[in-house]
Amino acid sequence: MLNVPIAQGVINWIAKIPLLGLIVEREVFAVLIAPGLVALLLYLGIIIWFERKITARIQWRVGPKEVSPHIGGVLQVLADALRYLYQEVIVHRDANKAYFLQLPILSFIPILLALTLIPAGKIYAFRSEFAIPCLIALISLIPLFVIAIGWSATNRFAYIGLVRESFMYTSYEIPLILSVVAMLMIYKTGDAIAIVEKQSIPGVLLNPLAFLTFLIATVMASGRLPFDIPEADQEIAFGPCVEYSGIMFGLVMVLAYEKLYLLSLLMVILFFGGWKGFEIAVLGDLSDVVWLMLKTLIVMCAIVVTRAVYARYRIDQALRIGWKFMITLSLTSIALSGVVSWLL
Repeated sequence: MLNVPIAQGVINWIAKIPLLGLIVEREVFAVLIAPGLVALLLYLGIIIWFERKITARIQWRVGPKEVSPHIGGVLQVLADALRYLYQEVIVHRDANKAYFLQLPILSFIPILLALTLIPAGKIYAFRSEFAIPCLIALISLIPLFVIAIGWSATNRFAYIGLVRESFMYTSYEIPLILSVVAMLMIYKTGDAIAIVEKQSIPGVLLNPLAFLTFLIATVMASGRLPFDIPEADQEIAFGPCVEYSGIMFGLVMVLAYEKLYLLSLLMVILFFGGWKGFEIAVLGDLSDVVWLMLKTLIVMCAIVVTRAVYARYRIDQALRIGWKFMITLSLTSIALSGVVSWLL
């Protein structure tokens, strides 16, 4: 059961309630609350609002303000979600209806499974020597669902988007995996908890080349500018998602943000000491959760700022970056990890 001194009485009371009491068990809390499902949904709202607002400010625009203008349009994201929920879901006659409707929902399976592998100190669902490799494997499945979504639409513009997604996927996936391998060589384990415990020196200082590779690959994998090439809404009408409407469009649209959340958590664990920070005694077990989620939020906010300051690359430019620059950088990072591992 959770140990939170400031709210231990409430936790003990909740623990006595059938079924609801499971929430205060560490394993269930990790999956359902933080860093699991509730934290994911909360961060989706925060990061979408922040991205729109910071982009507008940098570009001398106002940003979202139609709903709750006096508090900076904070409720605009909630209004958009309600709009998606009540809009009609249209399935055009040429679409493969079964796959068209099922794939956006099934795409959450690798995301939810990946959340079970992310620890926050003493709060975790599963602990395994192979947690990080399994996490990368699950994250790597998400683009396959996006490609299948574009295929199920049976639309030429969706096809263009899925081909671009396929090209991008093959260009960043190998450097992303190699950068993780480089860090695992230093830590000599794939256990996320052991990795954080070993970081007396942050991973970003031990292997800055692996960090740079992972950072660029994260921007590419999450479809942030300048790498939002598969969607490129000014060019090909939102790519693989062009035929979706209503809540189905909302589910597909947030896939990129969910992937950003997972990769940001992994980045914090590998390169920024995970949940390490000064202990907040009154929060007990939640102290580690607070540090992990705070660092993750900072990383996500830093990444989405690229939307406002970079122009989109052409597909050939992005592929050149992936297959030449990032492959070279990732292989060099592995060599550097070999040297660091030998010195340590």
